[in-house]
Amino acid sequence: MTAELLPSWAAGPTRDAIVAFLREVEDVDPRSRVAVFDNDGTLWCEKPTYPQVRFFVDELRRAVASRPDLADRTEYRAVLEGDRQTIAELGLGRVALALVELFEGMTPEEFTARVARFFADAVHPERGVPYGSLLYVPMLELIDELRRRRFRVFTVTAGGGDFVRAVSMDLYGIPPERVIGSSVSYEMVRRDGSLHIVRTSELEGDPNEGPAKLPSIQRQIGQRPILAAGNSPGDAEMLEYASTGEGPTLAVLVDHDDAAREYEYEGVAGTFTPSEGVLDTAARLGWTVVSMRNDWVTVFGEPGP
Repeated sequence: MTAELLPSWAAGPTRDAIVAFLREVEDVDPRSRVAVFDNDGTLWCEKPTYPQVRFFVDELRRAVASRPDLADRTEYRAVLEGDRQTIAELGLGRVALALVELFEGMTPEEFTARVARFFADAVHPERGVPYGSLLYVPMLELIDELRRRRFRVFTVTAGGGDFVRAVSMDLYGIPPERVIGSSVSYEMVRRDGSLHIVRTSELEGDPNEGPAKLPSIQRQIGQRPILAAGNSPGDAEMLEYASTGEGPTLAVLVDHDDAAREYEYEGVAGTFTPSEGVLDTAARLGWTVVSMRNDWVTVFGEPGP
């Protein structure tokens, strides 16, 4: 290992633990080298709101511009007005399903084009830069090192799988078929004599968060990962699953403790209330906790302090 390895990671116990793992996996059968990464708050910035939520809001505004009557629907009105109280009263599940309806009947190609347009045009509301500029450079370096060691790298997200799939190759070098996320149901239709797959307004199963991530991993990958990275209680089972396998394993938890360069908060789950905070879980189970403030020389590419 050389000094050039993981250059955006500060010297210290956290980097040492990751480097030690990278060294140990050289003796692992390449067929067992599987790594899974959460997306929101682990690979890209999730504050002040998830990029997918911003995408949904932008699409809702476009829809209302052509169909003003949509703004009268309770869920849509609450979203457009930023009415958090009403959203809480309605429940995130109901609001999310209402937003999913905006894309009903759309082909995967059409939806992907909408997402690509969003990433081409939208800028972060507080930083004024494209969302694609707010990737965590240290995590991208880790993914690159895993690839050099013949790992198969997957993104396992509670967000919409199709949303992340549309940009995963460009942003992370992760091909679409290696994105595992919450999924909308599809149906077959005939249009102009040709068969098409189109989106429905229903979700396929439960949101891909917390315990739901493990069956998703088994269905799509078919084996236990030996490295997992996340930032919230929604990733806890995935990290525990990876870290309790055989041979060298690593569970990495990103701690957002850098208010100056990013945001300061403890990750939370979006669809359930955990029995303990994720930092307490990490301490109890001995995971490798990454302090943004202390362990990352850079966050988004700018020089660290």
